[in-house]
Amino acid sequence: MKIGELAKATDTQVETIRYYERIGLLSAPGRSAANYRIYDPSHRSRLSFIRHSRQLGFTIDDIRSLLDLADHPERDCAEADNITTRHLGQVEAKISHLTRLRDELVRVSGRCRGGLSSDCQVIETLADHGHCTAKHE
Repeated sequence: MKIGELAKATDTQVETIRYYERIGLLSAPGRSAANYRIYDPSHRSRLSFIRHSRQLGFTIDDIRSLLDLADHPERDCAEADNITTRHLGQVEAKISHLTRLRDELVRVSGRCRGGLSSDCQVIETLADHGHCTAKHE
């Protein structure tokens, strides 16, 4: 299949496919007589793996390591578990941060009682950043 067909089949931008080729996540495909890139089913599978991993938030380096493990099925998969466990910890830290952010926004959002901005409780609360930071961190 040509690059446009691969892009459509995997819901990936053509430029993203070229980028993955440039950085070595996706092997260079063969070429047709007219010099078009010709991708085979293994390219589609690998690109789907990359896309799914990116959707889960894995870094390019993590994906490179996971693909290396996939390319060497005789190797111990403990590294895959280590990568996933580390990423899960990062996701949980982000969730914790976002929860604190949400709580602070909930606290601030109900402060407005109308009137002049010089008396605005939202602005006053946001100006008291030191108090908020100490309380929530």
